[in-house]
Amino acid sequence: MPKIVFIEHNGTEHIVDAVVGRSVMQAAVENFVPGIVADCGGSCACGTCHGFVDDRWRAAIPAVQADEQSLLEGLLDTQSNSRLTCQIEITPSLDGLVVRLPQSQF
Repeated sequence: MPKIVFIEHNGTEHIVDAVVGRSVMQAAVENFVPGIVADCGGSCACGTCHGFVDDRWRAAIPAVQADEQSLLEGLLDTQSNSRLTCQIEITPSLDGLVVRLPQSQF
């Protein structure tokens, strides 16, 4: 089972076990990670699962699609590594993935 590392804006780390085939957002919600609200339940409609994918992992995940990009453009505090965690499917190769959480979601 891959482990995902979520880091709050204040540096607090949450290392969670993630189920292959589910989303990074689901791993956060199922493990009560603060800062991932997931209001839309993962349908890429709200942006409340926004996170910053650590640079060393950016090449390991699929590229941003148009619907996700549209939502990201309307969020506060975005960066070049901003992603909606509901759009990242967990695979065995993502073991150790690091996602930092923006202060704007706390």
